[in-house]
Amino acid sequence: MDADTMARMTLDPVAALMLDEAGPLPDRVLVVDDVGGALTRAAVDAGSDVRTWCDDLRDVAHVPPAQRLVAPLTDWTPQLVLWRLPKSLSGVEDYAEQLAAHVDPATRVVAGGRTKHMTPNQNAALGRQFEQVSASLGRQKSRVLHATGARPAAVRWPLRRHLPEVGITAIAHGTVFNTNRLDDGTHLLLRTLARTAGDPVVDPRAFRGVALDVGCGSGIIAAWLAQRGWETTATDVSAFAVASTRLTARANNVSVRVRHADMLAGTGPDSVDLLVSNPPFHIGAAKDSSPTLAMIREAGQVLRPGGELWIVFNGHLPYLGALRRHVGNTTIEAQDRHYIVARALKAPQL
Repeated sequence: MDADTMARMTLDPVAALMLDEAGPLPDRVLVVDDVGGALTRAAVDAGSDVRTWCDDLRDVAHVPPAQRLVAPLTDWTPQLVLWRLPKSLSGVEDYAEQLAAHVDPATRVVAGGRTKHMTPNQNAALGRQFEQVSASLGRQKSRVLHATGARPAAVRWPLRRHLPEVGITAIAHGTVFNTNRLDDGTHLLLRTLARTAGDPVVDPRAFRGVALDVGCGSGIIAAWLAQRGWETTATDVSAFAVASTRLTARANNVSVRVRHADMLAGTGPDSVDLLVSNPPFHIGAAKDSSPTLAMIREAGQVLRPGGELWIVFNGHLPYLGALRRHVGNTTIEAQDRHYIVARALKAPQL
């Protein structure tokens, strides 16, 4: 078995199809959202000068430091872009805007995804930013879109929206969960938490305690807590979520520390009074509760004695038992047809 065949055996169907559709790789290749680092390795092995941007911090870890970009695009101009498509149409739109604004018209874009997550609207989103867009034949439930002729059109993302239900103006990039909208789970969480988190404060020096929003997304929860006098930190694995949270905090004239981190990474022991989360239960398109379960296992260590964890989640997810085992006394504070809001209390010191 030759080296090329062995290398392709490590590729998932989307990455393998993308490389086949790309043909011989040119001198300069940009890889966008490389799951597991496979596309980057393949391009490096082909002798290309490769730069890789990954929104998800967990994907960044698989990319050699020499190939990592610290921003989505720089003045470095690729001849080819290998782009793992996001599942959401808004994410495709946002990325397409950024790519078209920074690449040459001669740059080829090869964008791949699972067929079940692809729609003709993605072709249209690319067509607003590129002159030629075409689709490959499907293979192993995967498909590729080709785009050339960058012609930057009006930029929509990030988008702003005022949310009167919670008194927050949200600004978000297209790749962020639910973008700048208020999802039902977050709304139920904040309506319930309002009973104990306090009202918005007038004095910016007011201090109610130290709060942490884990999986901050567009920053709605973090800004809402900061409005109420909580010294708030927000974390997310998504670079675009981190950027969105900073924009949302600025739009609401509140101070939020934002950290690009995986769940509780970088949070000191006994340092948090109030931990709040509407955590994801997907990694990419795959359902996966393990990151949230890991966060719950560690939550008792970062909470101060008497501290509280408030979390909202789909009712079928197995979090209540974990909260009781790893944090402390846990109660269901609100519940509807889809979501549970739970409160877990770390026992105070005697």
